Amino acid sequence: MDDPTRRTPPAATPSGDPVSRRGPHPAWIVAVVGFIALLGAAGFRSVPGVLMDPLHEEFGWSHGTIGAAVSVNVLLYGLISPFAAALMDRFGIRRVVATALLLIAAGSGLTVFMTQPWQLMTTWGLLVGIGVGSMSMPFVATITGRWFVRQRGLVTGVLTAAGATGQLVFLPLIARLARDHGWRTPSLLVAGAALAVVPLVLLFIRDYPSDVGARAYGAEPGSDAGLRAPAPGGAARALTVLATVARKPVFWLLAGGFAICGASTNGLVGTHFVSAAHDHGMPATTAAGLLAVVGLFDVAGTIASGWFTDRVDSRYLLVGYYSLRGISLLILPLLFAPDVQPSMWAFIVFYGLDWIATVPPTVALCRENFGADGPVAFGWVFASHQIGAALAAFGAGVIRDAQGSYTTAWFIAGGLCGLAALLSASIRKPRVAVAA
Repeated sequence: MDDPTRRTPPAATPSGDPVSRRGPHPAWIVAVVGFIALLGAAGFRSVPGVLMDPLHEEFGWSHGTIGAAVSVNVLLYGLISPFAAALMDRFGIRRVVATALLLIAAGSGLTVFMTQPWQLMTTWGLLVGIGVGSMSMPFVATITGRWFVRQRGLVTGVLTAAGATGQLVFLPLIARLARDHGWRTPSLLVAGAALAVVPLVLLFIRDYPSDVGARAYGAEPGSDAGLRAPAPGGAARALTVLATVARKPVFWLLAGGFAICGASTNGLVGTHFVSAAHDHGMPATTAAGLLAVVGLFDVAGTIASGWFTDRVDSRYLLVGYYSLRGISLLILPLLFAPDVQPSMWAFIVFYGLDWIATVPPTVALCRENFGADGPVAFGWVFASHQIGAALAAFGAGVIRDAQGSYTTAWFIAGGLCGLAALLSASIRKPRVAVAA
């Protein structure tokens, strides 16, 4: 039987479509299903921040204890990423993502039986953390690197925006369900949603364009973009790539900036914003709605960032994004009130546009500097993002327990964003472009 992975793709148009193919290029189908999977993963990951107060009220666990479980989640979300990227090279995207969704379903569903903090660590922390970590930003880098040549930055922005869309869809619903029916109902909802995505992944995602007799979208005739290539080493390749890229200063500049990115978004705002707003008399459902609006504007901001990444030096984009984010966080403590004032709406819109706009230029810089190892290298850069997020999730909870306020945490995050801008400005362009 003819093996489709060994076929030479037919002649293609400049867009990368075989001349005889009708309908959309298969790259767009893979991108759509990837968007759905990433949307779900983002929603699953955002749940613990909304459930912090209900868990505190039912079990009496401190904000620091619950924040520690969230820290395990976000830490694994990052540390698993480079290994997941390497495993996608070795075993395929479908197998890795389907397994990740099953882990999320198990972790979320089992929370309804927990009575001790270590069980929260095991379910939301360990199982869900590994699951969402296997569908994190390196998943985006893998899809765009294999399936797209043209419009790669834009597609990176759209897929990254799935994280914001997941937050937009899930947060208000989860907050309302937790208020009206208790926190166990949204936990079961997450388990069911994760299981529902598995058939889509298995039916529609393919690992390489050559698996369906196509080239990457936008690949020139004769190009090997999108052809299946051997990927020896499995998960061990993640360590090999780390040993290689860690010798380059650009890796540490990107990792340092992205650690601060994680601390100032997922770790601090994503985990503690609802609780901080509640401290000032704002209902949790209202605060969760504000985070959802952040997600709405982040869709626009991240897609726009992807468009700019195709046209503007990525280093300059990062300097601008981090600088503006730092200023907004320094102002935030002055904006909290029982009601949503116009100044808070201005922060939500501005911060939403900047939320994860850093991803497309960071992916592009990894591709420029590390070539074929770019997705795995970005996995390690993203791991630093989640280490920063984990430290912020735990540290802000400790600050809240000790001082009764999150004010110091906002100021620290704002100052760190200024440092991230300086690190980004220090990145030098590679002297010789590395073939992707």
